Amino acid sequence: MTETTRRGVLLAGASLLAAPALAQAATEIAIIGFQMSSETHARAANAAASAARAKGWNATVLNSEGALPRHAEQLDTLIQRRPKAIIVAMGKPVEAEAQFQRAKAAGIPVVTIMAGASPHTVFDIQVNEYKVGADAALWLLGELGYQGNILTQRFEGNVGTRIRGKVLDAVLSENTGVRVLATHTMARTASWRDDVRQGFSGLLLRHAANTQGIWASFDGQAFVIDDLLQARGVKKGDIKFVSIDGGAETYRRIADPESTLMATVTIPFEEMGNKAVEAVDRIVLKGEAKGAMASGPYLFLDSQLVDGNNVQRFL
Repeated sequence: MTETTRRGVLLAGASLLAAPALAQAATEIAIIGFQMSSETHARAANAAASAARAKGWNATVLNSEGALPRHAEQLDTLIQRRPKAIIVAMGKPVEAEAQFQRAKAAGIPVVTIMAGASPHTVFDIQVNEYKVGADAALWLLGELGYQGNILTQRFEGNVGTRIRGKVLDAVLSENTGVRVLATHTMARTASWRDDVRQGFSGLLLRHAANTQGIWASFDGQAFVIDDLLQARGVKKGDIKFVSIDGGAETYRRIADPESTLMATVTIPFEEMGNKAVEAVDRIVLKGEAKGAMASGPYLFLDSQLVDGNNVQRFL
């Protein structure tokens, strides 16, 4: 074998050995959606996955299916796998504090979306839920002329929906001409749509005749209630009806004269997913200071009220 041939064989062998290493060189991130049957969780998680893959990264998407034990188990498994970063959509920083703490100790940055702040995460990507809650509450009271009876559909298991309800209560405490006739609070369950359908059906059975307004803590609940109202023959405007989150189906219903849903406060879930990936890119991979994106535990994005006056812009 000549020296030239020998060098060629060595270079070829080195290339073959390097190929698997190069194949594994792509940035690995993991994305957990707490309950992917919820449109908003899926929108944020899937947007993050798309943004990551557009950068050539490998993105694994997991679904906790609304179960805290499964959520904790998935985080524990990921910590053992050691991805470059973890993105959690609508997670539970308080309940999963031990896992977030272990991830931080293992050097795995965690970015959360609409989950709440944690000392163990980079930051949480949020809208100002206090403003969101105020916008929805004041739209409803304005439509009612600050007089009338309302039904509310709540969910206490998420910090955002919980804040929205508390802001509604604060607004109502200062405007006593509007009264809550009854409330259904959604249980933390994988079959949440059935829960809302059964619970709110009971409220309508008892109180529909005396109800002038409905407030729902998120749009998925509103879709179920809208279907119930339409089945009862209620027309748009008969009951002033507001919810929160936004999205294609919400805008379609607001624009549809057959639907009873009249307004939402829209939250940019896709942008949140994109911002989470941007945070991984800039802070984790490129070493920028966290302060370049957020000065505190939250990165705030803007929300906007959408009703019949401006819904065409969103369709």
